Amino acid sequence: MNINQAKNEIKNTVQAYLAKDASGFYKIPSIRQRPILLMGPPGIGKTQIMEQIARECRIGLVAYTITHHTRQSAVGLPFIREEEFEGKAYSVTEYTMSEIIASVYRKREESGQKEGILFIDEINCVSETLAPTMLQFLQCKTFGNQAIPEGWIIVAAGNPPEYNKSVRDFDMVTLDRVRYLEIEAEYSVWKRYARENHLHPAILSYLDLRPKNFYRVEADVDGLQFVTARGWEDLSNLMYVYEELGLLIDETIVHEFLHHSDAAEDAAAYFDLYRKYRDDYGIAKILCGKEKPEVYARIDAAAFDERLSVVNLLLDGLQTKFANVAKERAVTDDWYLFLREYRQRLDETEDGAACYDALLSEAEARVWEERDAGFSTREETARREVLLKLWRENSPQSGCAKEESFQMASQGFGKQRESLEERERAAAAALECAFDFMEKAFAHGQEMVVFVTELAIRAEAAAFLAEHTCARYLQYNEQLLVGKRKAELLSELTQGM
Repeated sequence: MNINQAKNEIKNTVQAYLAKDASGFYKIPSIRQRPILLMGPPGIGKTQIMEQIARECRIGLVAYTITHHTRQSAVGLPFIREEEFEGKAYSVTEYTMSEIIASVYRKREESGQKEGILFIDEINCVSETLAPTMLQFLQCKTFGNQAIPEGWIIVAAGNPPEYNKSVRDFDMVTLDRVRYLEIEAEYSVWKRYARENHLHPAILSYLDLRPKNFYRVEADVDGLQFVTARGWEDLSNLMYVYEELGLLIDETIVHEFLHHSDAAEDAAAYFDLYRKYRDDYGIAKILCGKEKPEVYARIDAAAFDERLSVVNLLLDGLQTKFANVAKERAVTDDWYLFLREYRQRLDETEDGAACYDALLSEAEARVWEERDAGFSTREETARREVLLKLWRENSPQSGCAKEESFQMASQGFGKQRESLEERERAAAAALECAFDFMEKAFAHGQEMVVFVTELAIRAEAAAFLAEHTCARYLQYNEQLLVGKRKAELLSELTQGM
């Protein structure tokens, strides 16, 4: 299965394991809640999906990479205590609390979440002395004589032997006590994640042309060469910051993330072309309807790689505008809900300012609780902090009548709506300019199929088009066989290169 299918299966398992009966007991007793064992190549996002699952299910998460642990840190240190049996004192060996179990209890106290996931990565790559402890952990859900707290689900992950020489096989006794999920790297699935997390567009444009370079592990005379999803994501983060600092990404830097000579060389060369296409074609001018006339002659004579790169550059330019609309929309919607709640509470009080302050304090507390519990992403927290600042700036003055207090609280909201409308107009105008260019440059060619299909499947673009009618998008979306036709065309074109 792919990583997205694994995520859905784990989410379903979490819901089933945490379901309770009318008496408050888990419908599936803890002893029958099999740990989940994910087996798949390194760097495909196993840890990321655990973070997503915990956030979406609103439960806690404790994650460990087990390879650096010793038996003592996993099980706890031994100590001697005295016990009496049949009137005679004996020295008995016990253990301190496992560091891993202690982390679960610490998470429960800090976040207030009594249920969660304990995720152990690289579980089959442990040292020889720790291997029996890991088998006991999977079989009995204990470290030493200490059990995982009830309500915490065990998910472990490992790498197949072809990716790691130090892996250990699981015996039948262990496999008979776990749910075994085998995961494979799949670019189309990862691409959805990459879009949602705004990975650098040059990387996605390159991988659209060279999907075989998304995940490669090969052994040759020079040793192991590999490219992983983790490598692309980490490279993306560096590319954004380098661009902000005015620094260039060259082949040497790319090779630090993509440990495959051919892939690194090819990707670095494409990144140079991508920047060149962006500047030569004047993508920003195209989206303003001020393109240079000579670009049409160039695109007509261009090879497929260049033509598809220009389409992706247009889409990336539009994506920025759609993302700006989505951010403004989220702020506007949250502000509206805040004011609606304030309006309702005003009917039950005489002090409008005190009512507003109380509501604002509640909102602030929720933001920090969501952040500390890990239920909000960094981007969501940043947006909410902006909202809190705006709400503070629009606090009504004490002593005002209720209606006047509401008017004062609503003043900034009007400006926010204007800002949203301005972003929407800019995005709509850019979309029309993009269609003007696409029709002149590609007419009804396969590039238009790619363009329309990408608009349909990119989340922010689809959300914008659902709210704002674009006649040409509807026309082409109906005429062209979206999705299937795009895949067929890309396959045909790529094979013919």
